[in-house]
Parts: sequence; C-alpha cells; structure tokens
Amino acid sequence: MMRVMIADDHAIIRDGLKKIISTAQDMSVVAEAIDGADVVDRLRSTSVDVLLLDMSMPGKSGIALIQQIKANHPSLPVLVLSMYRESQYAVHAMRAGASGYLTKNVESGQLIGAIRKVGRGGTIVSPLVAEKLIQQLHRPASSFPHTLLTAREFQVFQMLVEGAGINEIAHRLSLSAKTVSTHKSNILTKMDIPSTAGLVHYAIQHGLIVAGADA
Repeated sequence: MMRVMIADDHAIIRDGLKKIISTAQDMSVVAEAIDGADVVDRLRSTSVDVLLLDMSMPGKSGIALIQQIKANHPSLPVLVLSMYRESQYAVHAMRAGASGYLTKNVESGQLIGAIRKVGRGGTIVSPLVAEKLIQQLHRPASSFPHTLLTAREFQVFQMLVEGAGINEIAHRLSLSAKTVSTHKSNILTKMDIPSTAGLVHYAIQHGLIVAGADA
C-alpha cells in the first residue's frame, strides 16, 4: 500500500484529493499538512511513500520547502500540485528535488497515475507544462528575463507579483527584510524592470500569475 501525505492549506482541496486517492486500491492518505512547518513535523513522525505538495502555503513553502524536505528525506518523492502553468515554476521545483509537477486542473486518473509513477521512482510533468517547456527551449533565453533569476529570486518575484510586501515575504521565507529588499533590487535589475507594478504587468503578460486563484 502506497502511503501518501497531502500538503495544502485549503481544506476543500485536501478533502477532494483524499476522495480521489481513496478510489485507488493500492494507496491511502496517511497524513495531512496545512503549512511548511506542519509538513516537516508530520514527516518526522509518519512513514510516507509520496508527498503531494502545494507550492504556496503559509510559512516556508515552494522551493525552500522542497529543498528542506529533500535534505532530511532524500529518498522521499515529492509531487508538486500547483495552479501555476508556467514552465519556469516546474524547472525550479524539479531542480530543488521534486519528482513531478502537475497543475491543479489535472484529471483524477492522471493524478493517480502520477502518484504511482513518482512512488516507483519515476518523474512526471503535466502535459501543458511540458508543452510550454518545449516551446521555451526553442526560443532565445534572452526572450525570458525571468529565466535569469535564481530559485530564491524567482520565489520572491512570485510573492511580489501576488501582492506580498517586503515584511510579509521576509516572514514567510524566514529571511530579514534587508535580504528580501536586496533580492527585489536584484530582480528589478536582472529583468530591467523599474518597479513592482512593472513586475506584475510582466507576470500577467507571460502567464506567471493566475488571477483570482491561489497556488
């Protein structure tokens, strides 16, 4: 029996995922987590075969959380389930150690198949993200200024365009406000964009932000 942990701060999503997973006879949900700290705590006390992880939760989340999980549990497959369809999110997640990246519009059968695949040591990326990634590979890197960002800078960029302020980002990422301000400055410089408003405009143009939806 494949043991699955669901990490998502929305109860309705966790309930839906549990119902989907309950239809598979070879897997069961053994734990749930609502934020990054909860994930870390649960993994200390629960034996898990696959972690189904939302990319954006209160506290430590996203790339930093994946890196921490893989540092402490290197053999644990992490399957990311996110609203973000931009291939850059998948690239950073996979580099951090995730075994798979799916968008939240995935069909139930595809989700079950993906859990099985990463649980058996495989990797998977949703078809839409894979298509965008292929398209990106065929375009000059200079066409995508956000690809110049480091994983941490991209995470700060994501939070900035979602409306988070310096202090909120610092709290969520366990960084100092000064460090976050430095990251913001580097982001603006690398992307040659003068303001946060410009970053938001860029994110909308390039599909890096999902209006009206949480990741």
